[in-house]
Amino acid sequence: MSDFPFLSVLTVAPLVGAVVVALLPRSRPTLAKQVALGWSLLVLALSVVMWVTWQVDGQRFQFRESYPWIPTWGVNFTFAADGIALVMLMLIAVLVPLVILASWHDAESSKRSVPVYFALLLVLECTMLGVFAAADVFLFYVFFEVMLVPMYFLIGSYGGHQRQYAAVKFFLYSLVGGLFMLAAVIGLWVVGGKTFDWVALSEVDISTGAERWLFLGFFIAFAIKAPFFPFHTWLPDAGGAAPAGAAALLVGVLDKVGTFGILRYCLPLFPDAAQWFAPWALALAVIGIIYAALLAVGQNDLKRLVSYTSIAHFGFIGVGIFAFTTQAGTGAVLYMVNHGLATGLLFLVVGMLIARRGSALVSDFGGAGKLVPVLAGVLFFAGLASLALPGTAPFVSEFLVLIGTFTVNKPVAVIATLGIILAAAYVLWMVQRTTQGTLNPALTEIDGMKRDLNLREKVVVAPLIALIVLLGFYPKPVTDVINPAIQATMEDVGRTDPAPSADTVQEASR
Repeated sequence: MSDFPFLSVLTVAPLVGAVVVALLPRSRPTLAKQVALGWSLLVLALSVVMWVTWQVDGQRFQFRESYPWIPTWGVNFTFAADGIALVMLMLIAVLVPLVILASWHDAESSKRSVPVYFALLLVLECTMLGVFAAADVFLFYVFFEVMLVPMYFLIGSYGGHQRQYAAVKFFLYSLVGGLFMLAAVIGLWVVGGKTFDWVALSEVDISTGAERWLFLGFFIAFAIKAPFFPFHTWLPDAGGAAPAGAAALLVGVLDKVGTFGILRYCLPLFPDAAQWFAPWALALAVIGIIYAALLAVGQNDLKRLVSYTSIAHFGFIGVGIFAFTTQAGTGAVLYMVNHGLATGLLFLVVGMLIARRGSALVSDFGGAGKLVPVLAGVLFFAGLASLALPGTAPFVSEFLVLIGTFTVNKPVAVIATLGIILAAAYVLWMVQRTTQGTLNPALTEIDGMKRDLNLREKVVVAPLIALIVLLGFYPKPVTDVINPAIQATMEDVGRTDPAPSADTVQEASR
């Protein structure tokens, strides 16, 4: 099985499925949905085989493939996965089928082509898989840019209020970041011996000035994509306007390309510059945690509220990355996975509530739990997972980030901890205003609010709840895959974990 071209097949399969779905007649919407779901389940099955085949004690990069593309420029279709990429590929494979199921009626409500909607979701899956599997810098850049296209059309054509404004803003922000990356990619090709191969570039010695400029080009692109403060303003608009399923993929996966890019490209290729810029990056991350959490508290739009919570969560991931310890780094990558599960669930459940009420405003709800108790319970669970309640998966990752950061930078860890308190405020406020308290009489007159979760919706939320609980109590299968990649990245940066103090050693020996 080690010789099977897993990554290329995994990347191409959704694209083939998208073509098949797009060619189906508009008069057969159910068939389009079924084919899209079946194709995404095929990708999930292949991803599971990859996970089982993965060797924890094996090479850093596995499933490597390389095919010539533009020999004159030294560009190849090179795919390879380390532990960080593998867990993100699995996250995509898990989320997409659930998003397709959750979006079963989204396209019809927009009165646009159903086959095109689900074809766009499969194209998006193709580009997301490709960007995490790419081991050629130019190939990564191509996927990084191309994945804007399906998301632009999902927001602009199938979104809600102000969808055109949100789609254009999302596209322009990402495009500007892409231009910074393109300049850095060209510069890296020039100073790196005219190659785009990641392994070859990681061994190149770059002058201090050039390294800092190249780091900055990549970092700005990734900070916009993540997004980090102050490049975050596109996300609340895009997340608020996008269909719930597309928003779950936008926040759960697409934004992780930014933090993944920092770990894969900024740190190993520009280690000295990464350390030089680290205090600034930590400052932006901490500001983002507090600032976004405060804004989330004041939101009246459910989807915008969830979007702001994600900006705060990305601050924690940024802290974990730039703390430069294996604990914090592992926590950051685990946070990327757990945030995708928890916020993906939260967005999907919020989407179910909005579809029933016909409004995304918190003030239009009130006491909804009396009408839809199961849906209200799932919203409560998703909210608790989002605020990292012990026993849920995000708690493990947040704890690792904070404890790994505290060993090297106590002020940053202490300030970041304030974000946990604010998280409790905005999540509990949201739950209390929407599903608890006195029943809003207007809800009893809406037919949609008389329907609790149906079987299809239960199938959507059940796997996410199970994974969040499982990884909350037993994250070892995932951390075992992540740890070697993080240790290798820390070695690339030239950082080692601080040795325990004498007092700590004495305390541990007692």
